[in-house]
Amino acid sequence: MQKSTFNTPALFGDHHVTEVRRMLLSVPGVRDVYASSAFQIVQVEFDDQQVKHEDLLRVLENSGYLGEIQMVMESSVAMESESAFRTTATYATVKKTVSFSQKTPYAGRPLWNCPGMGVVKKMDE
Repeated sequence: MQKSTFNTPALFGDHHVTEVRRMLLSVPGVRDVYASSAFQIVQVEFDDQQVKHEDLLRVLENSGYLGEIQMVMESSVAMESESAFRTTATYATVKKTVSFSQKTPYAGRPLWNCPGMGVVKKMDE
């Protein structure tokens, strides 16, 4: 048995952990997969007679988990336009959906226990 550890900077959520485990465990010769989105690593235990380190590396690379996440960065200069609003790289991704407020239906105390408060009882309004 052989073990390989891979740094996976694009592994940032539990749904990615599930997918990486599914992909690697389907490779013949892979015995166990430990994947952590918190530490962004994948450790694979495999039979080196059936599969090689390079094959596992290729699976992770082809699925996009080894490369850095591409982030759109805003330049420090505002874009000039005829509009009164400044548009940025973020605006291009959300198009015309821009919101600056949020409505919440309940503005009272939280309904769950908070340290030091005991059980919170709902009060009639």
